[in-house]
Amino acid sequence: MDSRLIAGVSYLKSSKYRAQIVILLHDNIMTPAELQHKLNIRLNHVSLHLKELKEKDIIVCLNEDAKKGRLYQLSELGYELYPHIK
Repeated sequence: MDSRLIAGVSYLKSSKYRAQIVILLHDNIMTPAELQHKLNIRLNHVSLHLKELKEKDIIVCLNEDAKKGRLYQLSELGYELYPHIK
């Protein structure tokens, strides 16, 4: 496993919510509200985790310009990390 994957796995495993978001996005494209419902946490916490995951290139926003209903999915790196955290 290369250092990029090791760092990514470590980052995801250090927060159960980040790891759960990656697991939920593995087979789905979801909005923050859908993730909030699945995770049962506040929307502002979901948004914070999404922002951090996006900055680490683990997820991507498909419609960045939308004010509401933003859609998120895993990036290529996110798909590489998924088998190590599921």
